[in-house]
Amino acid sequence: MPVEIAPSITVQRPQRADARRNFDALLEAGRAAFAENGSSTSLEDIARRAGVGIGTLYRNFPTRESLVEALYLDEIAQLVSVGEASASLEPWAALTAWLDRFVQYATTKRALIEGLNKDSDMFAQCRSVMYAAGEPVLQRAQAAGAARPDIEISDVVHLVSGVAGVNFVDPAQRERVLKLAVDGLRA
Repeated sequence: MPVEIAPSITVQRPQRADARRNFDALLEAGRAAFAENGSSTSLEDIARRAGVGIGTLYRNFPTRESLVEALYLDEIAQLVSVGEASASLEPWAALTAWLDRFVQYATTKRALIEGLNKDSDMFAQCRSVMYAAGEPVLQRAQAAGAARPDIEISDVVHLVSGVAGVNFVDPAQRERVLKLAVDGLRA
């Protein structure tokens, strides 16, 4: 069953449960491997991490590019899901939950960027979907007086992307600096 995030942007998951488990395991292993090793990650390593053979990887993802695209689309789908699920949270908590997931997306995107066609319609549509997922979360925080009224979702995305893209000494430093940046969004 496909996860649709915009017309013509889908991650096509297999129908059979065992095939779907393998597909999801490959996505998870790919996400971890690319985050760890960047674009030089071998497909054999991804298959090994997922606990499947290389043939299973190629049945699901005939090319390296198809795996990278599926990973990217899955990241966008998860951002959308967090945006939708955050409606039950207090406005500031919803915004920070979405931003936490956005930081994970930005980290994965950085690892995948060499394999993405940044001029493709898919990439442009994904950007639009991502902004559309974050916009209502930000607007809700602004309406509640929790977030600054003079910012737009593109400002927030650029701020957090910039911080997430820096190479920090350790994860604790990244968390401190991100917290500083996010605190700057408060009203």
